[in-house]
Amino acid sequence: MTTEPRLRVLAAMSGGVDSAVAAARAAEAGHDVTGVHLALSENPKSFRTGARGCCTIEDSHDARRAADVIGIPFYVWDLAERFREDVVADFVSEYQAGRTPNPCLRCNEKIKFAALLDKALALGFDAVCTGHYATVVTTEDGRRELHRATDMAKDQSYVLGVLDDRQLAHAMFPLGDTATTKAEIREEAARRGLFVAKKPDSHDICFIADGDTQGFLAQRLGTAEGDIVDESGTVLGTHEGAYAFTVGQRKGLRIGTPAPDGKPRYVLDISPVDNTVTVGPATSLDVTALTAIRPRWCGTAPDRLRQGPADYTAQLRAHGEETPVTAELVDGEVRVTFREPVRGVAPGQAVVLYDGTRVVGSATIATTERAPARV
Repeated sequence: MTTEPRLRVLAAMSGGVDSAVAAARAAEAGHDVTGVHLALSENPKSFRTGARGCCTIEDSHDARRAADVIGIPFYVWDLAERFREDVVADFVSEYQAGRTPNPCLRCNEKIKFAALLDKALALGFDAVCTGHYATVVTTEDGRRELHRATDMAKDQSYVLGVLDDRQLAHAMFPLGDTATTKAEIREEAARRGLFVAKKPDSHDICFIADGDTQGFLAQRLGTAEGDIVDESGTVLGTHEGAYAFTVGQRKGLRIGTPAPDGKPRYVLDISPVDNTVTVGPATSLDVTALTAIRPRWCGTAPDRLRQGPADYTAQLRAHGEETPVTAELVDGEVRVTFREPVRGVAPGQAVVLYDGTRVVGSATIATTERAPARV
């Protein structure tokens, strides 16, 4: 039994093993737990087997069975309209603008820790519990900090870097501070009698059932033929919509003419204004600095950032590695300079800053600076 006060906890149960075990641990710790599954699909009859995404009818049934085994009340809340506006529409518009969004990060910000949390607090709950692998630490002066999970291999703090101080104050991540492998989490689920113990993890974008992002976007944005050009502007081929590409992409370029050096080409830039995709060698992907907008701090903005350049580490993708950087806050924007060039940095992605294991905050990449061309 935990020594912490007994809380009223709303456990977001996706239908997967992580959220089920998280809810079970919260209940076992003595909290008053209620399970809730978020119905996010606009089509209530949607169904698919396996685990290509989450939040399907199949998943709601799995979540309900898990709640029954744990012995907690369970509800399904319809947030489909909010999800469509804040996540799906944002996803489409970002691609249309030539940027590369992260819908999971946006869902955490707008749905699980905004719409869901607001409703939970209005109903008298103290915290929202999820199966994310991250840790919330309370400092001696009572501040809440978001830190990486104990097990770095499963750390999900990157997609939680958008949580602000208020949201952190009501967040609970029971899986984050235990160094257990995913196999051990599944074993724990089996010991608890949870049916989802052997359910595969979800990896795809939950609202794209077949995993065909290009087809999903084409259905909503239509086709618009444009040119694929090299860095000198020479036309190498055509495409059916610049939105279908992302910086760093190598496959699916459909360029008939090989590069002079015989090496692969990569997407370097996407211009929605003239519907042009620029490609070039891997070395042209090297980025030395970036500017990011709309920063969201896990707490207040650090004084070090306000006072001038400060050393941090940065993560640019959900499963990416940390890289040393110098960052500063200039006119409300975050300026990040890399110690060593990094590749495949795309506008629209999030850059998350870390001070050791602590998450400082997250911002959306607006522009990048490339390394000088190699002669």
